Amino acid sequence: MNSGIKPEIAFIGGGNMASALVGGLLQNGRVPATVLVIEPDDRQRAKVALQFGVLALAVADAQLADVPLVVWAVKPQVFAAAARSCAVHVGKALHLSVMAGIRTDSLISATGSERVVRAMPNTPALIGQGITGLYATTAVDPGERAAVERVLAPSGELLWLPRERDLDAVTALSGSGPAYVYYFIEAMIQAAGEMGLTVEQGRRLALATFAGATALVQQSTESPAVLRERVTSKGGTTYAALMSMDKDAVKAAFVRALHAANERAHQLGDEFGNSPVAPAPTR
Repeated sequence: MNSGIKPEIAFIGGGNMASALVGGLLQNGRVPATVLVIEPDDRQRAKVALQFGVLALAVADAQLADVPLVVWAVKPQVFAAAARSCAVHVGKALHLSVMAGIRTDSLISATGSERVVRAMPNTPALIGQGITGLYATTAVDPGERAAVERVLAPSGELLWLPRERDLDAVTALSGSGPAYVYYFIEAMIQAAGEMGLTVEQGRRLALATFAGATALVQQSTESPAVLRERVTSKGGTTYAALMSMDKDAVKAAFVRALHAANERAHQLGDEFGNSPVAPAPTR
């Protein structure tokens, strides 16, 4: 590694999401020597270093100082400890957080920087098919927003939000959303087996149906409701299935579930986002 090249972006945490973002950056031409990863777990640190050829350290040191962009990708419950070891080095940086629940006030208090962007990605970001909700403090300028977009663009779509509290709704809808899709796919595979098909046949039918329906609604100018009505002939098979779901109030139950997820996201924000974090020391 060329010791004359200084890190331009640092990741605090080297887990799955950080690895996905690092991989995307390198595929888009970023030089590995400009990426620094702080990862205390020996096995994960070695994996990141070997896979990407980036500098991976167990603890923060002076190499973190003056890095212009710091990405926080640790679990929320260990953020306070991670921040204590990094804060002395990162007061001048732009901060991007992909942690759930840690609010901007805590990030500002912990790092000493008011230039903070919070992001809520979802797991399809790992294959470049995700969507990420974003919120920036007023101290973040347009050029810095663009820098954040360059980091996250390989993960999928980006959606800027005007209010930080909107990230709770994003968490409920898209952050947790993949699990809802898997839940319905599981149900379709189970039903396929009960109807005499094999698990593999049910899986192929379910996955192709979800993928195809999603692709169609993305390309169509019509609403999901209109598309649903077009495949629902009164007295037909689709009608029978939808009437059964209406009888069981499936849509209402699903909407309640999303509200429950939204409320839990808010609670987690209260729990983690307001945890006491010592103010960043001045340099």
